[in-house]
Amino acid sequence: MKIVHIIIGLNVGGAELMLKRLVLHSQKTNQFQHSVISLTDDGVIGPDLQDQGIEVHSLGMSSTITVPRTMARLRKLLKNLQPDVVQTWMYHADFLGGLAAKSLNVDKIIWGIRTTDVSQGPSKLTVHLSKICAKLSYSIPDVIVCAAHVSKDYHISIGYDESKMMVIPNGFDVEALSSTEEEGSKVRKEINLSDDDTVIGTVGRFNPVKNQKLFVEVAANLVKDFPNLKFMMVGRDNTADNKELTSWIKHYNLTDNFRLLGQRNDVPKCLKAMDIFCLHSKTEGFPNVVGEAILSETVSVAPDVGDVRVLLDDESIATSNDTAGISDVIRNYLNYPKDKLEDKISKNKENVITKYSMNVVLDKFHSLYSQNKN
Repeated sequence: MKIVHIIIGLNVGGAELMLKRLVLHSQKTNQFQHSVISLTDDGVIGPDLQDQGIEVHSLGMSSTITVPRTMARLRKLLKNLQPDVVQTWMYHADFLGGLAAKSLNVDKIIWGIRTTDVSQGPSKLTVHLSKICAKLSYSIPDVIVCAAHVSKDYHISIGYDESKMMVIPNGFDVEALSSTEEEGSKVRKEINLSDDDTVIGTVGRFNPVKNQKLFVEVAANLVKDFPNLKFMMVGRDNTADNKELTSWIKHYNLTDNFRLLGQRNDVPKCLKAMDIFCLHSKTEGFPNVVGEAILSETVSVAPDVGDVRVLLDDESIATSNDTAGISDVIRNYLNYPKDKLEDKISKNKENVITKYSMNVVLDKFHSLYSQNKN
């Protein structure tokens, strides 16, 4: 059975990494033949997939002006590939991929929703596109897969066809996310931190929805009581060249407290280098990075966004998504008994492995691919 995945691009992000994990793990079973179409370019992940034997096509879409040409190329490519299933990832791919696949009478079309409240983002075009997709959801996809329960509920509220919606959460490659204390110490040494430093960290691309400004404000609040705390930021554009980010840090005189690592290919080791991981997004679907931090055995703190509650215990979730709320949870853990902290880490990790390991999630997608249409 041929499965063709369509996504807007293949740079590093939650959806893109989940696509990569799904395709590579599924390929090992020899049950399905996967190929990937990027509407834009190969990005970072495209070559990784190709190196593992996955066919990747890039269509070069660069602006709204190039959409008609991209659509024509997409339709021609799908006609040549003759997929049994087209699986699309996020609004742009749902819209363009869905229309192209429907016009060719592809047997099964699976849409993918990764976000929750898209209105929190900076793009008005994306908000408008989500409303168009809501109307098209009654006629184009056979199934709509949401990464989180909150994503499903939100999209039903804006008009999506509830009868087609289901939740399949992100899956984690437990072995790939395991790192040793030595590897975490090596990252610390690289950025001039000692094993005795207390490090609070975050991972995620620099983006208004990810709300890095809140993380800096939390840091400023915490150093009033813990002046020697160190803060690590990992992710695209979290670098010293980012003038907006560095201006926030300088405003609070925190330059010596911060380490800006930018995009890395060793995120599990970076997570292991942290004592506490902090999520600070305005909105989330299924927060991949929280699960990754849990599997790295790093204490995790988050606001009540997306499906955080299926990953973390109540004590780890801030009562409010602001400086005071997140700071209070971190302060609690800075003073926490070590044995109780280790017990909490162990229980959260066991929960993630049992419910969200890649093998569990892979079985759900394989079942979906094989189901006959009603």
